Amino acid sequence: MENMNFAGKIVLVTGASRGIGRAIARQFAGHGARVAVHYNNNLGAAQETMASLPGGPHMIVQAESADPKGVEEMISAVTDEMGALDIVVNNAGIYEEHPLAAVAYEEWQDSWQQTLATNLIGPANISYCAARYMIAQGGGRIVNVSSRGAFRGEPTAPAYGASKAGLNAMSQSLAKYLAPFNIFVGVVAPGFVETDMAESILSGPEGDAIRSQSPLGRVATPEEVAYAVLFLASPGAAFMTGAIIDVNGASYLRS
Repeated sequence: MENMNFAGKIVLVTGASRGIGRAIARQFAGHGARVAVHYNNNLGAAQETMASLPGGPHMIVQAESADPKGVEEMISAVTDEMGALDIVVNNAGIYEEHPLAAVAYEEWQDSWQQTLATNLIGPANISYCAARYMIAQGGGRIVNVSSRGAFRGEPTAPAYGASKAGLNAMSQSLAKYLAPFNIFVGVVAPGFVETDMAESILSGPEGDAIRSQSPLGRVATPEEVAYAVLFLASPGAAFMTGAIIDVNGASYLRS
């Protein structure tokens, strides 16, 4: 498809060292983009992602997404080396269980602070720094990776559900604000995805029940989530700005 041609585009993918982020980076590179592979603390995995990307030249960039200064420096590093920044995918995030009746107050507070800082404040700061550059550049795309947990709730990880619901609301607010600047914002909300992070759950006693939540009898692949990200970043999807695309195999339906 012509609209899925990203030749000459510069794309920053956060959390690109593995899983969904790696699949997103690979698909963008496979469609002609130059990719900035972000990682937090696993350089080796980021190098594996980088080595698997066709085309280029690409780059690796490190930052703690919860650190405002680190975020600012990351965007500067990408734009300085790549010469532009056309698309940002906020994929990096954490999931930490903290069931209310089972954790101490201090652990509860820590989970909320860390999860919101990484999953919501980090993407907000990345979006700010990237959008400021994109405004001066004349346009761009921002795609945020959310979760079905934003809609159905996360009983044992409420901070995660709240962070993703906040990410959805932030994305739609920015979609309205940034549209006059030719910057379009979209969200992809997956359910369970077949990644190494989910492997222990999916291969355990809960695995069959999780897969049976979908009438397809399985969970998503990282590539299926990545395809939705590329679609929202494509020129033909501009009028979908503010949209949230579910990628959960009909395991959770909303209207």
